[in-house]
Amino acid sequence: MSLLSRMTAPTARHDVAQLVAALLAEQPRPRAVPTGPTGLGTSAARVTPRREPSSDGVPELYCPPALRDDPALGREVNDRLVDWAGEVGIYEGRLDHVRAADFGRLMMLAHPDSDDPDRLLAAGKCALAEWATDDYYCDDGADPEQLGSHLGPAYAAIDPAHLPLRYAAAWQKEVREDPVRVALRSALEHLSRYAEPSQLARLRHEVAVLFVAYGQEGSWRSRGHMPTVPEYLAHRQINSFLPCIALADAVGGYALTAAEYGDPRVRRAVTMAATAATLVNDLYSMTKEHGTSGVEFNLPTVIADRERCSPREGIERSAEVHDELVRTYEVEAAALALTGSPQLRRFLAGVWAWLGGNRAWHSGSPRYNSA
Repeated sequence: MSLLSRMTAPTARHDVAQLVAALLAEQPRPRAVPTGPTGLGTSAARVTPRREPSSDGVPELYCPPALRDDPALGREVNDRLVDWAGEVGIYEGRLDHVRAADFGRLMMLAHPDSDDPDRLLAAGKCALAEWATDDYYCDDGADPEQLGSHLGPAYAAIDPAHLPLRYAAAWQKEVREDPVRVALRSALEHLSRYAEPSQLARLRHEVAVLFVAYGQEGSWRSRGHMPTVPEYLAHRQINSFLPCIALADAVGGYALTAAEYGDPRVRRAVTMAATAATLVNDLYSMTKEHGTSGVEFNLPTVIADRERCSPREGIERSAEVHDELVRTYEVEAAALALTGSPQLRRFLAGVWAWLGGNRAWHSGSPRYNSA
């Protein structure tokens, strides 16, 4: 009997956490080497109620826990990712910080339907290259006036510019001279081993949108502008983890059709989940960003400034926004799963799993925790 056949009342609100666990338990996971138990199960996917703020100052969030924790797999992916960063030249002299951030662990936690370290590495390369674009061009004292001139060539590294022969060699040389462009190109080349052309096109679109958001933030910085709360939340929908989440099917070894991915109902649910995941980043990155020069952009800071409340209340209100988004995703994804294809059901489950893995990683990564 299929999973949907076991669901009784079509109008009932089904628990996405249980759907995730059932889907991942039923689906074969791409693997290369055995890596030990994953801990998947319905009980592990049960969402817990809000608790008091933890020692890191972040309130307990309405979010699933990670569906598996395989430290050995995470370390293997992280080691390979740090080696690759050294090869392409990003974070030169700072690779110890990259290793400590443990992006390989994020990939292991966020993609529990794959035990293949090379597939997880492909996703990790894409994520780290996108992070490097932000770190090099937007943060770390970067000049916002130069942002557009950086982002255009960076995008051309993943959606190649086809120049006349007279200029092609010179352009390739320019691409190779920038480590961020090299990283972006290398990451897409690796992903192409596993992703179909439509999945690669999907990622290029999401990265293009992400770069638009980088430009928007750059304009805020150059003007010293504090956005309104609605303006910031709309920005966070496009400046989000969506390029990472969009790879759920490619990493899992299946393909969601472009028609279903682009369905407005699916788009609404998935973008809300991506925004929620990114607000987790906002909550955990406050300490990292505190004291930096210029305007700080995270939801608690924006709320505190625009709604004239205390920083602690800004944090609490941000957590409430996060929780509303996650609860909405839970309801809408469950409804979509009732009528969608098996690939859509699995993709929605993968997004839910991504939320849990993302939350678990942020709570422990030294990138956001000084302790």
